[in-house]
This record gives sequence, C-alpha cells and structure tokens, in this order.
Amino acid sequence: MLESRSVEKPAAGVFRRKTLLLDLLAVAVPVVGFAFGINIFANELLLVYMMVYVALAHGINISYGFTGYLPFGYFGFFGAGAYGATLAILDLHVPALIGMLFGGVAGVLFGLLLLPLFRLRGAYFAIATLAAGEAIADIVANPSLQSVTNGPYGENLASVYSSGQIYVAALVFMALALLAVVLVKNSRFGLALRAIKESEYSAAMAGVNVVRMRSLAWVIAAAIAGVGGAIFGWATTVFYPSAVFDSAISVFAIVFALFGGTGSVWGPTLGTVLLYGLYSAVGLSSPQYFQLIYGLAIVVLVLFAPRGLVGFGRAAGRMISLRRAGANG
Repeated sequence: MLESRSVEKPAAGVFRRKTLLLDLLAVAVPVVGFAFGINIFANELLLVYMMVYVALAHGINISYGFTGYLPFGYFGFFGAGAYGATLAILDLHVPALIGMLFGGVAGVLFGLLLLPLFRLRGAYFAIATLAAGEAIADIVANPSLQSVTNGPYGENLASVYSSGQIYVAALVFMALALLAVVLVKNSRFGLALRAIKESEYSAAMAGVNVVRMRSLAWVIAAAIAGVGGAIFGWATTVFYPSAVFDSAISVFAIVFALFGGTGSVWGPTLGTVLLYGLYSAVGLSSPQYFQLIYGLAIVVLVLFAPRGLVGFGRAAGRMISLRRAGANG
C-alpha cells in the first residue's frame, strides 16, 4: 500500500509539471508569433485588434470557463475601459501608457458595481449583465454629459497616437492576460473556481469562500476587458460610444472562447486566431459569405465538439491511445 502511494505521488507531480509546461508554451507561442508577425503581415491595426480579442476571450475564459458565469454584458467593461483611459489622458494629461492602467481601473470599478448581480444565475445573470452594459452605454452617450464624455460625439486620441507603443502595449497586455489564466488554472484559486462551477453548495461545504473567489475572478475578467477597451480606443484613435459599447464585442469574445475551448490556455487563443482571422479574410470584404461560414462552423462545433477544439483534440488523443493499447494488447 505504501509503495503504491509513493509511486502515485511522483506520477502526479510529473503530470502537473507537464501540464504547466504546456500552459507556459501556450503563452510563449502566441507572444513570439505576434512579436514577429508584424514583420510578415503588414496590417498592424488588425494584429492589435486580434491580440485584444485574444485577451478578451481569456477574460471570458476566467469568468465562464472557471466559474460558469456567462456575462453577455462583457462589452460594458470594455467600453468603460476605453472611456476611462481617454478621460485620464485628455483631462488628467497622464501618458498614454499610464492611461491604459486607468482603463483597467475603470473596468474593475464597473465590475464591482455589478457584483450584486451574482444573486442571479444562468440566463438571468447573463441578461442582467447585458442590461447593465447597455445602461452604461446610454449614460456615456447622453448629450447632457457632453462636457465630460463628449456625449454621442465620440473621443479623439490622435494627439497621443503612436503605432509602435500601441503594438508593444497590446503584446504585453495579451501576454499578461495569458499568464493570468495560467496562474488561475494551476493554483488552488483555480481549483476553488472549478469547484464552484461544479456546485456552489458543495464548494461552500468543502470550505471554499464562494463569494470571495467568484468576486475575485470577476474582477480579474473586468480588468482584462477594461485594459482591452483602453488599447482598442488608443489604436482606433477616433471612436464613438456605439463602437466600444457594442454587444458584438461580447458575442465575439464568447464565441472565440467557446470555439477554442474554455478552461484551458490554448483554447481561447486558437479560437480567436482562427475565427478572427477568418473574419478579417472574408467578413470585411464579403460579410454575407462570412455569416454563412461562421454559422456553419459554430453548428459543426456544437454537434461534434461541444467542448471546443481543445476538447476535440483531447478526445481524439485518448481514442488514438486506446486503439494503440488495444493493438499492443
């Protein structure tokens, strides 16, 4: 008995180290790819947007993949971050890079404001966050607040535009978002979140502080969206409330995460690169064809790979291993 336990512990340790190595590889590959991608692909703005969406998909990964709460109003954090950074840059005259941090703070503040929504569950929670996102969009776009937010007339960051700084900021931001997911996935915190996703009651009975853990995951996801909105606004230069408070932002981030596979580090990145790349190649020039291809891809995924590309890959790997074992047996 003691001998079997001593064998199991090293095996478990080796498995954890291999998992952590794969997760760190999931950080290094996209960071290196985007760092050198600018020398291959000339559309810098598209790459910046793609990196922002990679981070947003991982924000959804933390919120939904680990806790089970799906925020349709995720765009509210994104828009709050865009305007928070802009107001800090234009009114407080902070450097643009520091302004990105103000965007994250704005996202967190909006996230804290929505914490009472966790009293709701399932579709009710998702719809409530959507309503909250629309509400803050209406507030920002209100003509009465033109002296503060410029109302429906948008903001202009042309005075602080710097393509090089924006690209580096987006790359660092994506790397930090990926590292955040790695830390969550390979920590007791992540284990507690997965327990909450399975059953809040059972997690609480096991000693998990459900409210604290869930709120912390929510704040991390809100901070990611806030900084993402700030970088998006900086890169776009001139933007209107309808551009940053757009429900399509939430839809894209959610679909990217689900397509790749939530609960992993590789999944949302793969989903974003593939689908946003498809959108850039087909959707902008031929939106009617893109909608058809996009819809078919989602239907096929739901039918044959409900756990995303990563889940499909794992299932295929297990099937190959079982066939090899059967052949050897």
